[in-house]
Amino acid sequence: MVVIAGERSGVGKTTVTLALLSFLCRQGKLVQSFKVGPDYIDPMFHQYVTGRFCRNLDPVLTSIDYLKQCFSFHTQQVDYALVEGVMGLFDGASGDFFSSTAHVALLLDLPVLLVIDCSRLSGSVAAIAHGYRSLDLRLQIAGVVLNRVGSDRHLQLLQDALAPLNLPIVGVLRRQDNITIPDRHLGLVPTGEINQFDRVIDRLATIGETCFDWDKLLPLLKPQYSPVSPISLIPPKVRIAIARDQAFNFYYQDNLDILTQLGAELVFWSPLSECVPDNVQGLYFGGGFPEVFAAELAENHPGLESVKRAILAKMPTYAECGGLMYLCQQIVDFDEKSHNMVGVIPATAIMGKHLTLGYRHATALQATPLVTPGLVVWGHEFHRSSLSVEPKEPLFQARGYEVLSPSIAEGWKSPFLHASYIHTHFGGNLDLPKRFINGCTQFMSN
Repeated sequence: MVVIAGERSGVGKTTVTLALLSFLCRQGKLVQSFKVGPDYIDPMFHQYVTGRFCRNLDPVLTSIDYLKQCFSFHTQQVDYALVEGVMGLFDGASGDFFSSTAHVALLLDLPVLLVIDCSRLSGSVAAIAHGYRSLDLRLQIAGVVLNRVGSDRHLQLLQDALAPLNLPIVGVLRRQDNITIPDRHLGLVPTGEINQFDRVIDRLATIGETCFDWDKLLPLLKPQYSPVSPISLIPPKVRIAIARDQAFNFYYQDNLDILTQLGAELVFWSPLSECVPDNVQGLYFGGGFPEVFAAELAENHPGLESVKRAILAKMPTYAECGGLMYLCQQIVDFDEKSHNMVGVIPATAIMGKHLTLGYRHATALQATPLVTPGLVVWGHEFHRSSLSVEPKEPLFQARGYEVLSPSIAEGWKSPFLHASYIHTHFGGNLDLPKRFINGCTQFMSN
């Protein structure tokens, strides 16, 4: 088991990770992947390659104990395990060490492979590698991956510079090996929107096969089993409709698993083309890209009406970020075109250039299907939209990761609706899904 880390963002961690995963899966191996931090999109790529749900490792959104339990449980019965880091190796929640890739590597006692962008350096690669290995001697830097190497002569200079460090070079990717995955305002474009993505995966698998020293890599990737008790499931007692399609696909798989473990049957449906499924007692709208598919969402009049009817009938509803936008009266997209949405929230979601990003320490001010007044939750925001109207009775009083950061009033609520820009991870507080399921059960009995 190993962590793929970068010396900074943009050095090619995801390309390296996908190349390794693709090659191993081409060999018919069972590989479990993980992603450090609150990211939704990179795990989609992992899942596409491995056929297994990628798991997020985030001690801010959950806890150190939950992180360790999650990792131990999901590395059972697999051939190999791999963790993709976030940002640079030592970049944490607010520039500190906590929740950084290095922090997670230490918590799990895993070696690190450091990916270095060599496109604009030669001899200086040794200073970078030495600095990262020396900054925290508790970390085991097991080797380096040299990315964007320009020529054989360039590679020789890099090898000569690194030789005195006795630090293994476990991979070399040439500049022509670079694979560009399209991106947009919130990062990479999800796999479901990329044409002929299987060809990209096939190319990545070839890179994985030819560009890495597998004699050095395979021993690092083998999981060390720690027996974990199986999860006991409660028989389903409620049915919850989960909006999942190209517009809504930001979900932590752990959230869905926890709902199932607590007694929910999950019913997946598409707001792009369908109506709320029959015989459900709760609605869950995750984040995603409703602004990209606003025209299609607006054209599905029966779907919009079915959601509105369900919420007005007091069906417990949880909507985060993109889900919040969908429940507004309108979405104004990047082209300043307005599209009618569900309309249960008296505001318009307007796309803009400003990115709101970061962890949130949120105190509930009102009761909703998930929270009670005074409950404190950790969450994460990641969006480029804002609402035209502020809520009169906000759901949360929220601040950033830093204790002294300014606080904001945020979120729309009713006793049956929880709508917020803040994404939550149920592994951080099981009271959230338990309360949601209890509300769905009460709705069913009414």
